[in-house]
Amino acid sequence: MKIVHIIPGSGGSFYCGNCLRDSKYYSSIKKLGQDVLKIPMYLPLFSHEQDNEHVPVFYGAVSLYLKQNYPAFKKAPKWFDNMLNTRPVLKQAAKMAGSTRAKGLEEMTISMLLGEHGGQAEELEKMIRWLEEHYRPDVIHLSNALLLGLAGRLKSSLGVPVVCSLQDEDVWVDVMSETSREAVWKLMGEKAGDVAAFVSVSHYFTGLMKEKMSLDGKDVHTLHLGVDPGDYTFINSADKERSVGFLSRMNSENGLDILVDAFILMKADIKYHDVRLYLSGGHTGDDHHFIKEQKKKIIEAGVGNDVIFLENFDNEHRHIFFERVSVLSVPVRNGEAFGIYLAEAMASGIPVVQPALGAFPEIIETTGGGLICGDNTPRKLATALEKVLGDKKLLAEMSLKARKGVEEKFNINRQAKKLVDIYQGLL
Repeated sequence: MKIVHIIPGSGGSFYCGNCLRDSKYYSSIKKLGQDVLKIPMYLPLFSHEQDNEHVPVFYGAVSLYLKQNYPAFKKAPKWFDNMLNTRPVLKQAAKMAGSTRAKGLEEMTISMLLGEHGGQAEELEKMIRWLEEHYRPDVIHLSNALLLGLAGRLKSSLGVPVVCSLQDEDVWVDVMSETSREAVWKLMGEKAGDVAAFVSVSHYFTGLMKEKMSLDGKDVHTLHLGVDPGDYTFINSADKERSVGFLSRMNSENGLDILVDAFILMKADIKYHDVRLYLSGGHTGDDHHFIKEQKKKIIEAGVGNDVIFLENFDNEHRHIFFERVSVLSVPVRNGEAFGIYLAEAMASGIPVVQPALGAFPEIIETTGGGLICGDNTPRKLATALEKVLGDKKLLAEMSLKARKGVEEKFNINRQAKKLVDIYQGLL
């Protein structure tokens, strides 16, 4: 079976959970002996993925933005368009402010959902021609529902079923103005008819998207995210120096400031004088001021020597991060559909402490490898972290449960087999 995964890239400027999910599914599906190809959109995928160098980046973010906002660029010569779509230009664009946020991109989001009737119809035809010439798939998998505008033409032109993942679309859509938000959800619901099956990453998110997209009657599968346990070294957290880790894009939405405040509160107690805080996950231009504020706060609280910012978060450096961290917390303000950083941490034997939001309670209840702190406040989080770090026996038990939970419940190899079964069921 020949499978195409169409994936929006992040340019590698920050820890992109959706990108990592798609990358891990790709590797596991290949292990199953299937022929699978990644098609990047907007920005390049992770910098270490050299196996995808021969595939162009479609809908190049720089060219797309200029054509949408400055009509004169629609008449730009082909060589100029090609220059804008080179990987170095796109990777530099990924670091800039506004490159990965919905504010200001409402019209483009709607235009993309209109597919062949939107302003990017030419780009869609380019993708179809490339697939016809280079790789005729049996099934196409879209990375998220914001790409549903592609589904109709892909299905009719290539004569194959289209599958679509559901993960964190609300994070993008719900920050838009009310008018744009309503238009986008309505369009996504209408375009759902072009999809043969949806795959959601948690029961929580399945319920949410059925409501927002009116998916009653549609084929929606729930497949928890996962990682390959064999890719992670288990070290019991009780055997490490005490520390807290954060692994995600370092911004307000992901609650970095909540964790920093909780750490400062915890360090006020002499019993936790030895605890360190490791922060990683990258950022974009939008986050610079916010990170500067957090660093200032850390210095003023007198805990600067105990907070370590780790700029690199590629595969090799994430494993170094996991070796150092004994508890992980990413207190995302509005919760998440899953959070693959939780699976990565637990596979390494690191318990997680999360607020009672989104799919976090579902994930922790499934494994027993962590603690829900209740309200997403610095005080509640600090209390929960103190409970885990202050009880070595509890920490050791949670560490074992975290690893076992990933092996049994969040194993990407098992999930990939289920995904391939869904594909085969559609053929």
